[in-house]
Amino acid sequence: MKVIIAEKPSVARDIAAIVGASNRKDGYLEGNGYAVTWAFGHLITLAMPQDYGITGFQAENLPILPAEFKLLPRQVKDGKEYKSDPGAMKQLKVIKELFNKCERIVVATDAGREGELIFRYIFDYLECSKPFDRLWISSLTDQAIRKGLENLRPGKEYDNLYTSAKARSQADWVVGINASQALSVSAGYGVWSLGRVQTPTLAMICSRYLENKEFKPQTYFQVKLHTAKDATQFAAISTERYNTKQDADTILERIRSSESVSVVNVETKQESQEPPLLYDLTI
Repeated sequence: MKVIIAEKPSVARDIAAIVGASNRKDGYLEGNGYAVTWAFGHLITLAMPQDYGITGFQAENLPILPAEFKLLPRQVKDGKEYKSDPGAMKQLKVIKELFNKCERIVVATDAGREGELIFRYIFDYLECSKPFDRLWISSLTDQAIRKGLENLRPGKEYDNLYTSAKARSQADWVVGINASQALSVSAGYGVWSLGRVQTPTLAMICSRYLENKEFKPQTYFQVKLHTAKDATQFAAISTERYNTKQDADTILERIRSSESVSVVNVETKQESQEPPLLYDLTI
């Protein structure tokens, strides 16, 4: 029997339909020599400081740099403490039983760094040694799945991808845990959180909020030309904004003096400036 493990149930169902695994079981689908199971995203995560015997936020404990990172099932908060997510534990038990029974594993987690990490963390946590192949597809059409299954690649070919994902995961842990604890200790009260993705994103949001709140309209000038080419009319506006009308007039004079351009009319138009949009961080 081969076990195919997908990243989420919906993908597992699509693959199961192709391989003929139509018999529904608890946590997987079975049939035609296959068992198709799934994760729920990151079932396995890096252990927290308390799992290394480090409790509380204390300056003398920093920096926290584990000699070897421990893996644990996904945690959920229970009061003031964390415990293993019951749903994750149940699915891990299903996956472990299937891995123990199978001859070979087909990795069908998402084609990318995080997808590779999700499988490898499960594989390592369960201390599995079964051989595995990689299904690498970017589409879930029937044709793409069939073609991918016909062209499975040895799992070892993706070791470097896993190493990259593992390095990113551990680096995020080191930065997030140490920076958060250091900030909390320095503040002297409360628990403050810093992270590689979270903090820059929050900074962008705060910056845009302040930009919107402190917005003050300023007068500026742009040059706009209405022209035509082969009976097709169109307008062109300068990307540069001029602080004074005199600067804009200087540009107009240059256009007037050009032999290739004929200025028919010049209009002046005043428009109000709108504050930057709060919800658009791309401008």
